[in-house]
Amino acid sequence: MTDHQLKILNNKSILVTGGAGFIGSNLCETLLRNNIKVVCLDNFSTGKIDNIEPFLKNSLFTLIKGDIRNLEDCKKACNHIDYVLHQAALGSVPRSINDPITTNDVNVSGFLNMLVAARDAGVKRFVYAASSSTYGDHEALPKVEHIIGKPLSPYAITKYVNELYAEIFHATYNFDTIGLRYFNVFGKRQDPDGAYAAVIPKFVQQFISHESPIINGDGSYSRDFTYIDNVVQMNMNALTTTNKEALNTVYNVAYGERTTLLELATLLKEYLSEFDNAIADIDIKHRDNRIGDIPHSLASIDKAKQLLNYNPKYNINAGLKEAVKWYWEHLK
Repeated sequence: MTDHQLKILNNKSILVTGGAGFIGSNLCETLLRNNIKVVCLDNFSTGKIDNIEPFLKNSLFTLIKGDIRNLEDCKKACNHIDYVLHQAALGSVPRSINDPITTNDVNVSGFLNMLVAARDAGVKRFVYAASSSTYGDHEALPKVEHIIGKPLSPYAITKYVNELYAEIFHATYNFDTIGLRYFNVFGKRQDPDGAYAAVIPKFVQQFISHESPIINGDGSYSRDFTYIDNVVQMNMNALTTTNKEALNTVYNVAYGERTTLLELATLLKEYLSEFDNAIADIDIKHRDNRIGDIPHSLASIDKAKQLLNYNPKYNINAGLKEAVKWYWEHLK
C-alpha cells in the first residue's frame, strides 16, 4: 500500500465480508499488515477458519460469525465501520445451475442486506466483488465495461443485479459504491477441494497427487487469469481513490492477457515439475464442455488504469510461479 492510501485508512475500520474466503482473507492480511483495523463477517459456508487463523490473535482483527442473508448480522457487522469490502457471495456457475435459489438468496438478497446496513451505518464507501460473468453472451474481445450481453447462468444474473442495485443506491441515497468485475482470480488460499473448485488449484492438486487433470473441451477456451495480488491492489485503489469520477461505476479486474486452458495446464505441469520430476510425465485429459461456460474471456483494463491508477504487477507466468510455490508447501 502507498503512503497516500495508508494516510486515508489510518484509524479507519474496514469490514471485509467473506473475509475467511480466498480473496477476503488476502484482503484482511494486507490491511492488517498495514496496521488497519479489520472486521471480518463470514458464515464459513465456503470460507475456512484456517485462512484467518493467523489473524485471530491480532488486536486489530475482529471476527463476526454471521450470514449476509440475515439483516441483523449485517447491521451488527457495519456498526462503526468506515469502509466495506464486500466479498461474500456464492461463486461458481455450475453451483448456480444446480441450486439457483440459494445462489440468489446469498448473492442478491444478501447483497441488498449489506447495502442497506452499510447505508444506515453511514459507511463512506462500499467496494464490492462483481464478476466477468456479467458479459454473458457478448462475444467481442476485449471486454469493455459499458458493453455487456445476456447472462448465461443464474450466477451471472445475480452479479449483474448487484451492479443494478449499487447504481440505484447511489442515485436514490447518494451512497458511494465501486464494483470490481473479477476475471478468474487465482493464488494462495484458493480451495482445491469440493465440486466447485476453481480450475487452477484443482489442476495443481491433481498434478501433485500424480493424477491427470481433466480439461472441459479441447482446451482452446481461454481466460484472463488474474493473480490475487493484482486483485488486492485494485481493491485498495478503489477503497482510497479521491477521484470523484472513479466512484459509482464498475471496473474490470484482470491482467489483460488471454491464456487457453491447455496452455494453463501445460504451464502448471512445467512449474510443478521443478518440485517433482514425475509430474512432467502426467497426461492431460479432456471431456465435454460444461453448460454455461463462456468460450473466451479477455478484459480491457484501460478504465481501471485511467481512473484508479491500476497497475497489475503479475502476469500469468509470475502469478502461477507464486501460486505453485504456495500450493506445493501447503498441499503435498
